[in-house]
Amino acid sequence: MNDRNAEQPAPTLAELAGTWRLVSYDDVDDTGGAGEGPLGPAPAGLLLYDGQGHMAVSMMRTGPPAPAAPGPQSGEAAPARQHETFMGYAGRWRLTGERTVVHHVAVSAHGHMVGQDLIRELEQDGDRLVLYGTAMIGGRPQRRRLCWERVRE
Repeated sequence: MNDRNAEQPAPTLAELAGTWRLVSYDDVDDTGGAGEGPLGPAPAGLLLYDGQGHMAVSMMRTGPPAPAAPGPQSGEAAPARQHETFMGYAGRWRLTGERTVVHHVAVSAHGHMVGQDLIRELEQDGDRLVLYGTAMIGGRPQRRRLCWERVRE
């Protein structure tokens, strides 16, 4: 989160309610540097928050599939590399504190997420929304940043 956001008033449910289009989805390292996220360099997605506390998010990889991992040295065939092509879930949402939103997962493309509360730090500036979260990847935490823009159509 940045200092400029700390000066802005906390967003309200009414200000967040609506449809948001994914602009970028990055992995963030300990120094704040960003790298390609799990859905590649140009992901597409929609985030829907309604005023009654329901939400849904769908995101996908666009463009060509990611390259396969190199094969083992012994000449055996390499196992298929696991790449995300679609992520999605729906459930309830609520604001907690001034800059945190919680997504309670009711249904998901990833069954292990059902019933979980996903905590997201948020920054909102007009039609721009940034959500930060942490996922456990290979047994270690990975910070992620998702940038969204409000759909006004």
